[in-house]
Amino acid sequence: MDPADFYTGIVAELYGPLKSFSQDPEPYAAFIHRAGEPALELGCGDGDPLLELRRRGLDVDGVDSSPDMLERLGRRADEQGIAVTVFQQRMEALELPRRYRAIFLAGPTFNLLPDDDAALAALGRVRAHLAEGGTALVPLFTPTPTPAEQLGGVRTAVAPDGAELRFSVVAEQRDETARTQTTLLRYERHYGADTSVVDRPWILHWYTRDRFEKLAATAGLTVTTVTGPDGEPAPADTGLSHFWLQAT
Repeated sequence: MDPADFYTGIVAELYGPLKSFSQDPEPYAAFIHRAGEPALELGCGDGDPLLELRRRGLDVDGVDSSPDMLERLGRRADEQGIAVTVFQQRMEALELPRRYRAIFLAGPTFNLLPDDDAALAALGRVRAHLAEGGTALVPLFTPTPTPAEQLGGVRTAVAPDGAELRFSVVAEQRDETARTQTTLLRYERHYGADTSVVDRPWILHWYTRDRFEKLAATAGLTVTTVTGPDGEPAPADTGLSHFWLQAT
């Protein structure tokens, strides 16, 4: 399947009940205060942390490739009485009506782009949407293989209608040359005799720091600093790095 369509259907339905944490809005609020408004969250999903940032009065738009996740976001926004502007577009084909002082991803969603070509296209569209003097923040990580003892393990939850929801890791393949890890995930919904089971490949693509900096430079962006989640300078071998970029 097209990687951009991963968070659709049953995956989007089970995302909320099965997710293990929500993104802390504080680092992204601080980033927006530092870089300026308006701001844009790439890969905003069903609204974390976008809705909280809007609740605080920050001028932030969102974009995501999944219509199902944006539908969930819209319902949550309506329930909470929050006005929000979102667009259904891919990062690598971004075409929005305004430019932004701050563009960010809340977590390493950029790793979902399946290869360097898609990454380069996305960085080019980020460059095109940065206002003069604007800053982009791109978190990246290098995935680790799923431990063998976790393969086949099932995580469960109960849906609002009482259905049993299940999630498990079925299999995994890793390609060090292509820098990809493909994990086959199984999503299940059971309600009496009504059962839905979907297996879906989750592709993560990672970068060396040097490779990402070269892709950014090709797209017209300069990596100005690399920090850890705590905002301190990140060592080259850190698991999660935040790349700060500006237009060249």
